[in-house]
Amino acid sequence: MKFQVLAASIAVAALVAATSNGNAFRQKLPRDEQILHALDRLTYGPRPGDVAELERLGLKKWIDDQLHPERIPESTQLAERLAPLDSLRMDTAELMEHYPSPQRVRQIADGKAPLPDDPVARAAVRNMMARQEKRQMAAADNDQEALAGRLQDILEPEQIDTLRSGTPEEKRAVIAALSPEKLVELSDALPPKLRGPLIAAAPPEVRRTLLLMNAPPQAVAADLTAAKLYRAIYSNRQLAEILDDFWFNHFNVFMDKGIDRYEITDYEAHAIEPHVLGKFRDLLEATAKSPAMLFYLDNWQSRGPGQAGKKNTGLNENYGRELLELHTMGVDGGYTQRDVTEVARCFTGWSIRAPRQGGGFFYNDRWHDKGAKVVLGVTIPAGGGMDDGEKVLDIVSTSPATAHHISLELAQKFVADNPPASLVDRMTKIFLKSGGDLREVMKAMLDSAEFWSVGAFHAKVKTPFEMVASAIRATNADVEDAFTLSNQIAKLGEPIYRKLEPTGYSNVNAEWVNSSALLGRMNFALALAANKVPGVHLEPVAAGDAQTIARGLLFADATEQTRAAIEKTQRPEVIAGLVMGSPDFQRR
Repeated sequence: MKFQVLAASIAVAALVAATSNGNAFRQKLPRDEQILHALDRLTYGPRPGDVAELERLGLKKWIDDQLHPERIPESTQLAERLAPLDSLRMDTAELMEHYPSPQRVRQIADGKAPLPDDPVARAAVRNMMARQEKRQMAAADNDQEALAGRLQDILEPEQIDTLRSGTPEEKRAVIAALSPEKLVELSDALPPKLRGPLIAAAPPEVRRTLLLMNAPPQAVAADLTAAKLYRAIYSNRQLAEILDDFWFNHFNVFMDKGIDRYEITDYEAHAIEPHVLGKFRDLLEATAKSPAMLFYLDNWQSRGPGQAGKKNTGLNENYGRELLELHTMGVDGGYTQRDVTEVARCFTGWSIRAPRQGGGFFYNDRWHDKGAKVVLGVTIPAGGGMDDGEKVLDIVSTSPATAHHISLELAQKFVADNPPASLVDRMTKIFLKSGGDLREVMKAMLDSAEFWSVGAFHAKVKTPFEMVASAIRATNADVEDAFTLSNQIAKLGEPIYRKLEPTGYSNVNAEWVNSSALLGRMNFALALAANKVPGVHLEPVAAGDAQTIARGLLFADATEQTRAAIEKTQRPEVIAGLVMGSPDFQRR
């Protein structure tokens, strides 16, 4: 443990020191480092064989394919892992019907909401209603002897002992062996504080059953987070996946706010993914009209003067503010508080039809502020309707401030925290000239000398999501269940789809560099190398000298600092863990 703490402290110092100066952006990378740089920045990390494949294709052809993901056949491994995740293929209304919240079940039980139309969903809700009543009776009995008695009626003594004190693998085996009837009985017998660990310890197919019985919306969240991890690890369209993550954070929505637990599936699939290499104006409108964004920033309730309802106070400026500050012009974009208010007025009436029934975008003209507005010096005449908001999107999407803000954020993601101003200026010009064509902006960046410079090489620190995905890819591990990986990423500080603030997760290094976080990364790396991460299978690390093992994971020679650390042990799995927890592996 002392060594791990020391290693984490050294890693902080090394990562903080890894900043680039201006001269470094004028020094060209050698050819072999260019290939590794492309794999580090434009994928979730190289896998065994990727360097040779890129050398065979050539950098130019490989990058062009990544910029046109529709040309790349998708991985069969990915398709196999996504197939069981049923919720990904449902629209929002179907999700609400098939994965009802406990509140919805109570409303149905109290006669305040109708049973689902679908026969299977109706039967499931009836079962949940009956079991809720049974649970309430069990919860009222907190006596430990009564609990022990209930468990003895369901399980054998040795099974109870295993669930209390067995290893994760032993617990999974016990749960997997239970019949569906026994599983239901066990779940109902346990109090909530014990039911959670039972769900966490279960094998994937059993866990899904338990989630559906206990907290159906969590099954939707589990499918989403698993799918995101599977795509990052197995997709052949790696740049598209990285851009999906980038743009989701740019237009962030918090999963755990009300109906957004159901809306995010559609939001990512239809508002974000199709537009990551398209026109920025299309992406902006898709997010503006998405029920997920409308609900998250409360614009669905925003009304003009004289239209305030019982549950709102009229005009809501949340979306207007974030549209200007985060989504388009940036905090230094030159707008004023008056502009925020005027933009908010333009979007009054942009709402959701029957939000708690999975309805889509709905413009309510009765709620719209019909007065004249002035946005960034442009007069929008009185008497308008939904087109007032469309005009705002036109104004901000073509603003030079927006072009610069988007270009800067992309350069921070892919080049360096403080990218050369000359590069950002060129990207800004391409953005404006191309009408906000994001593929063209990306091409300008990827064709630049700055991207292929010494200053950009290893200048970025991986986020927790990137670190975990890259470790799985580097070791060629087989992920049978993404649940533990998702929890691990959350422990490292980046719970997937759960960034509360509209800012999304940060692109800059400082957010992710501290001793505690890097110690957590080291612990994960050591567990992975030792094949001790539940749901992930890793072949034993082949015996060999420390340098060979390190090169197999870094795809390059280790630094002197990392070599000094790994040469202190002869155990291959420890060497591999130390390499993946080292500053060398944390950089990309």
